[in-house]
Amino acid sequence: MKKNGKKVLILLSGGQDSTTSLFWAQKQFKQLETISFDYGQRHKVELISAKKIARLAKVKNTVIQIKEFENLKHNALLDKKINFKGKDSVNKKLPASFVPGRNILFLTVAAAFAYTRGIKDIVIGVSQVDYSGYPDCRAEFIKSMEKTLSLGMEYPIKIHTPLINLDKKQTVLLGIKLGAYKMMAHTHTCYEGTKPGCGACPACILRKKGFDEALVKDPLE
Repeated sequence: MKKNGKKVLILLSGGQDSTTSLFWAQKQFKQLETISFDYGQRHKVELISAKKIARLAKVKNTVIQIKEFENLKHNALLDKKINFKGKDSVNKKLPASFVPGRNILFLTVAAAFAYTRGIKDIVIGVSQVDYSGYPDCRAEFIKSMEKTLSLGMEYPIKIHTPLINLDKKQTVLLGIKLGAYKMMAHTHTCYEGTKPGCGACPACILRKKGFDEALVKDPLE
């Protein structure tokens, strides 16, 4: 496959999905750059994984600090006092780990960052199949953001979502196909911030489900 000569920016959290998306982008584009976010998450250790993965993949990684979420600690990803197994305090249809506006802000900052570097393609590893119930992981949302960002900056932004219709099993198999299996040993998934993982939080459970169904051993173990 002939690679696209354009630059691409990948949102790299340091987790399984974003790492798979990075490897997907490597197959599609010649010039890659990654961006990560420090937003006060309790599993901030994921940023160490992101930096290591970017270094091993030989791509630049920039960490952007977003302090706006510091006053929004009503969710389990930002407040250790809130149980992951509960529901969102406002919308009971959503899990306690939902951070309102997170992907809206991430994509906005990423698009602004891309604009200053002449990058028009952005990759994010969201899935609307195994997505923990987050509304900002759906294709409808991504298309809306793509249009809004392009209009708001008068600059054509294309948001690529290679995992959007894949469940965790399919994501694992895609990662293997792309050559990302060994790199998964350096990823971080656990919401508690422990390594190799607490095994009990929603993120750990979903990851285990994917590798078990794919009949593949998780290299993180």
